[in-house]
Amino acid sequence: MPGWVRGILVAILLIVLFAAGTVAGMVAAYSRNLPDISRMADYQPASSTRIFARDGTQLASVYKENRVWVPLSRIPLVMQQAVIANEDHNFYSHHGVDFGGIIRAGFADLTHQQFQGASTITQQLARKLFLNDQVSISRKIQEALLAMEIERYYTKDEILERYLNMVYLGSGAYGVDAAAHTYFGERVESLTLPQAAILAGVIAAPSDYSPFVNLDLAKDRQSHVLDRMAESGFITREQADAARVAGIGLAHERAPGLQGYLYPYYTTYVIAQLDKLFGKQAVEEGGLQVYTALDVNAQKDAQEAIDWGIRTAKAEGIGASQGALVAIRPSTGEIVAMVGGTHFSLDNQFNRAWQARRQPGSSFKVYVYTAAIDSGMPPNTIIEDSPIGYPMGDGSTWYPRDDDNSFMGDITFRTALAQSRNVAAVRLADKIGIDKVIQYAQRMGITAPLEANLSLALGSSVVSPLDQATGYSTLANQGVHIEPSAIRLVRDSLGNSILDDQYPQATEVVSAGTAWLMTSMLEDVINHGTGYPNAIIGRPAAGKTGTTSDFRDAWFVGYTPDLVAAVWIGNDNYSRMVESYGGNIPARIWSRFMKGALVHVAKHDFTFPEGEVVKVASCSGGYEYYLSGTQPQSGCGSGYAAQAAEAPTPAPDDTSLPSLSPPPQTLPPDVTPPPNSIGDGTKYVPLDSPQPEATSTSKPRR
Repeated sequence: MPGWVRGILVAILLIVLFAAGTVAGMVAAYSRNLPDISRMADYQPASSTRIFARDGTQLASVYKENRVWVPLSRIPLVMQQAVIANEDHNFYSHHGVDFGGIIRAGFADLTHQQFQGASTITQQLARKLFLNDQVSISRKIQEALLAMEIERYYTKDEILERYLNMVYLGSGAYGVDAAAHTYFGERVESLTLPQAAILAGVIAAPSDYSPFVNLDLAKDRQSHVLDRMAESGFITREQADAARVAGIGLAHERAPGLQGYLYPYYTTYVIAQLDKLFGKQAVEEGGLQVYTALDVNAQKDAQEAIDWGIRTAKAEGIGASQGALVAIRPSTGEIVAMVGGTHFSLDNQFNRAWQARRQPGSSFKVYVYTAAIDSGMPPNTIIEDSPIGYPMGDGSTWYPRDDDNSFMGDITFRTALAQSRNVAAVRLADKIGIDKVIQYAQRMGITAPLEANLSLALGSSVVSPLDQATGYSTLANQGVHIEPSAIRLVRDSLGNSILDDQYPQATEVVSAGTAWLMTSMLEDVINHGTGYPNAIIGRPAAGKTGTTSDFRDAWFVGYTPDLVAAVWIGNDNYSRMVESYGGNIPARIWSRFMKGALVHVAKHDFTFPEGEVVKVASCSGGYEYYLSGTQPQSGCGSGYAAQAAEAPTPAPDDTSLPSLSPPPQTLPPDVTPPPNSIGDGTKYVPLDSPQPEATSTSKPRR
């Protein structure tokens, strides 16, 4: 061999050895700084929290990254094959790296051509778990080294499972299960071949190939994936051609941030409660499974009733633009329906059912009368409905009155509540003490702050519809208070129960006898009083109207043994409505909702508390009911009322109510009450008089 040839060979050998040494040195250097791949086994990516209705319907997916981790066994084979064929068709035969692809990518980078990928599934996983998306040769070397290490310690199925659960598929969806829900409204197990090919095609460029962004381009990518699947032997050409023309069942795109939200007034309330219980990070990243008390049919009925009511209010010129409804199952405290308005959107997510604080008007009187009944005063106790004034702290005098300045003289509690007499309620609150009224309201479920003044008896302090539904639920549940809850059960990402409210704590706050007597009086509101006839629902029911003096708020809160619902209508800007009485639109909304929600529930009466309530014949005919031990000792019960009214009751605490310390004053002589009538100007009708037939066109009641 000539010497010059030998010299060239030696030079080539030295160059090769130098290059090999350089590469070996680079590999050694990069290897020393590689992350510990053992962390891959413990890696827990952020997972979506999923919220479900009582019947299993998924209501919402809450996430920082929309991801639901599923085992490989749940991912259909066609989905696995579609990704492998398109991203890495030699996945099951290589050891983590496609060296030809790396050389091509490196050459392109050195010659300043467009950078090429050619990363295997394992390399993509390594980049996602341990590196970043920086485009450089050094990152490709690290990626390759990590991929080979991963393949040494993990099986192909373990690698593929992690990849399919972590890959970004556009429209906020991470992983194939989240993508199945996002694009098709399906669980991953239900994916078809055409759908799987669509998803696999998205991976290369999610912002371009998402079917929500460009359906034509997504279909082109689907065709490419189907060809690759056929070339890889996963499907036949005939199957590919059939899948190309088959429908994909694309779901309607939802607004960002409301992904998967059904019944958003309810679900956003649940999310707010979850944030309070577990923190925002746990809710967005913890993969919680949340099972709620939502009754889907009741929720639909509630939304339909509110929408109908606001349309009707506008058509009748009442001027209400918004409404809210909360429904609770009294025996469990479960919130089965919640509607916070007529139009939920990204720009208008205010939930009036629990976030709004409005004056409840006369619907607050229930707490005044509950305190009195629980103190031993029977429903036929006489209360005076006559002019009276109360000095205020600023030197003025407040004269409570009904809206037409009418007075009825001596009337019973039962009549006063049924006809919603304001002066009687204020006199009673003054008699038993406003602090006691507040105490009962809070024990029964009111959480909002209450001002200790006599106008509270007429609903001057603000409360939420949820508070009102809770308070009335205590009466419907025979005096037992249960904190309202929309959440029944929460499990963590491993399936462990971390909150179980299926058997909530119950506290007796008034006796069953008191609750039954109040229910009896509130039944009169519907059957004879301000709720008649619009709140008649064809089954035993109790309730109360509420109307503020300036018509800015109108309410109806009522219940059956099985369901409680609070309804409010008004305007967000507090503008006045036009004679919007609680006995009109709110009562009609309530009736419409209750009839629908209870259509499959058997009619039955409220449970009579044997031993706690005594039935006594009245001198005027009929019967009256008393807490056991408070009934008249001889004769009929009619003469007992005046006697009971004179019984001593706790005086108000002057230190908490300074404005009430001077003696009450009567109305000045220039205020003359009109003839005997109720607050809206109609004549007072005794409870035992014949009643007109129920029609929705009757004059609105308070």
